[in-house]
Amino acid sequence: MDIGYTNSRNSDLRTHARIYVAGHRGMVGSTLVRRLRAKGYANLILRTRQELDLADQAAVNRFMERAGADYVFIAAARVGGIVANNTYRGEFIYQNLIVQTNLIHAAMRAGVKRVMFLGSSCIYPRDCPQPIKEEYLLGGPLEHTNEPYAVAKIAGVKMCEAYNAQFGTQYVSVMPTNLYGPNDNYDPVSAHVLPALLRKAHLAKEEGADSLSVWGSGRPRREFLHVEDMADACILLMERGVGEGIYNVGSGTDVTIRELAETIARVVGFDGQLVFDASKPDGTPRKLLDVGRLRALGWRPRLGLEEGIRLTYQHCVENGVLGLAEAGHG
Repeated sequence: MDIGYTNSRNSDLRTHARIYVAGHRGMVGSTLVRRLRAKGYANLILRTRQELDLADQAAVNRFMERAGADYVFIAAARVGGIVANNTYRGEFIYQNLIVQTNLIHAAMRAGVKRVMFLGSSCIYPRDCPQPIKEEYLLGGPLEHTNEPYAVAKIAGVKMCEAYNAQFGTQYVSVMPTNLYGPNDNYDPVSAHVLPALLRKAHLAKEEGADSLSVWGSGRPRREFLHVEDMADACILLMERGVGEGIYNVGSGTDVTIRELAETIARVVGFDGQLVFDASKPDGTPRKLLDVGRLRALGWRPRLGLEEGIRLTYQHCVENGVLGLAEAGHG
């Protein structure tokens, strides 16, 4: 079956390279755009949802054929925390599968030699050894609460591997840990744990509340990384010409949810009591990524957790997002 592969463009990138960032209004995509521009990459290709429906295969094919991209970052995704993942299971698997499939296949058809697919650390088994190495993928059952999302992301990883094998492309997959930073989602239902707690702590302080409810027992351990460090890691992989495999991106350290909540309360200035609701699910007991493969290339995160949260909170207050139901993303 002929599925439309054409001769690929030169993969030796310079600052004049045409780079398409899919999902450029989301937290990761917008940070990638900002960091690429700071490094001198001025020829960026960006499309809003209104300009390009990534769920429309024909539209994505037409766009990719005309765009002339040398490199594609796939940062477009339907994301959320435990509640959103567990509530909208069908939407999460469908929307992620269709968007990433359209983008990867259209890039191949258009001869785009190099693509970076951004996944998630939830692709790894729930109870795999810690820290989590890239080779642990498919080594056991997934965490139930976000299984549909994880399955979609695993499909993206395997699609990149398969296209590399069959078509000679150089499509690499990057698996970030829990990210946070400017332009995050602060919706109380769909947000991840750190932005959700940051918003709750801010509102509790503003309202003069005596206590703050935290989802779960507080015992699970999680790793967090500021999104600017994530973006810099992605750009490093692009500039080094890495064109295959999976790369974990994380801080290399983790904290309990209790410690996270205490740090956020300290940064925000909330001095009330933290109340942990153990009737709510905790999710995976621990998720700490082994980032040795990336560190071997010379990458290190710049921001520690408390410093990163402080910068994020300052940005939120200055831009008035924490009092709203939702911050800008998409």
